[in-house]
Amino acid sequence: MLGAHHPELPMNYTAEAPFVWDPAFADAGDCLLSSNQCVIQAEHYFVKGLIEIPVIGSDEVFSWGALVSLSRENFSRSADLWDTPGRESEEPYFGWLTTDLFVYSPTTLNLKTNVHTRPIGQRPLIELEPTDHPPVVEQRTGITQDRVRNIAAAVLHPSRGNRQQ
Repeated sequence: MLGAHHPELPMNYTAEAPFVWDPAFADAGDCLLSSNQCVIQAEHYFVKGLIEIPVIGSDEVFSWGALVSLSRENFSRSADLWDTPGRESEEPYFGWLTTDLFVYSPTTLNLKTNVHTRPIGQRPLIELEPTDHPPVVEQRTGITQDRVRNIAAAVLHPSRGNRQQ
């Protein structure tokens, strides 16, 4: 609703599936889409994690729930350790960001990442590879409350040209 009042400023937005997911995959035996993982045609493997961005002048963290493609080996290792205490000591997994965070230009698709496993019950941390791409800079330097409000406006009230994830 345009002009609607949101009593609390959202601090997290989450993609439900990688950009390449097609709803037709839902009934395929070689595809899976859960709240934490995705497999497409038994060839492409994804995990959901958080791109965390500190909010300047506060203890708050803004985050994007996003999906990252992993190699078959790293995906299998991640799945094997999913309920294993101490899994956070695992080395980070290399991956490619497969979520289009439309508030950024150019596209965020295929940004290089490192996926850091965290303790059981916590989503992995997605560390964006250092570049000058806007979300990478924000992850490194933080964002203001005004930026959080601008993101909320773009996500909750997208203009015709924007796609909501």
